[in-house]
Amino acid sequence: MDHNGLADPYVKLHLLPGASKANKLRTKTLRNTLNPTWNETLTYYGITDEDMIRKTLRISVCDEDKFRHNEFIGETRVPLKKLKPNHTKAFSICLEKQLPVDKTEDKSLEERGRILISLKYSSQKQGLLVGIVRCAHLAAMDANGYSDPYVKTYLKPDVDKKSKHKTAVKKKTLNPEFNEEFCYEIKHGDLAKKTLEVTVWDYDIGKSNDFIGGVVLGINAKGERLKHWFDCLKNKDKRIERWHTLTNELPGAVLSD
Repeated sequence: MDHNGLADPYVKLHLLPGASKANKLRTKTLRNTLNPTWNETLTYYGITDEDMIRKTLRISVCDEDKFRHNEFIGETRVPLKKLKPNHTKAFSICLEKQLPVDKTEDKSLEERGRILISLKYSSQKQGLLVGIVRCAHLAAMDANGYSDPYVKTYLKPDVDKKSKHKTAVKKKTLNPEFNEEFCYEIKHGDLAKKTLEVTVWDYDIGKSNDFIGGVVLGINAKGERLKHWFDCLKNKDKRIERWHTLTNELPGAVLSD
């Protein structure tokens, strides 16, 4: 790609559909070579069973350019369903020119990161314990390329707004660890009528906080979000921890801080 007949290559990864800055990973750049060896391991945290069926890993090789836009060299794609759990699979694949991004994919909600949530109905406390464990690959909201995230939880419907809980704010990170737990006193039989709204925000001094993304668990949710809620209702006194995908839209959610 360069005048000297060489390139300064790096590799970037996206998970499709739902590609966004939040799920981009990249290697370091190697200088002046057409035969780069990286030996780097890049890790996506919070990959769900749903992702393994639905998602494709897009691997792009690019040439870093100090003065102009980085140039695209080639790409390839690996559907995650080709992989088996705990097995390393080696691929030797030709790079292709830029493949078209499926337009139907744009309809899928933009992903804004992942959140690890634990649920447990405690007979002793007569309540639902909601654990906000950590987030990974959050979308950056601040000019410095980071966010100052905190998490809010809401058990709806909730007429007197008593169910709102907030974690502490973690400064300048896209992979915050919270390890906080909130207790909602509620009869086990009433839980089926409730939904849990979990939203992640970027704290800003002096102006309104930015909404990063959210997830809703409950009986009207779908897929993993329904299953997590159902497993919690079914298994009293058992702490069940699952990763969920944060999206940029939440139907009927309270998106003001």
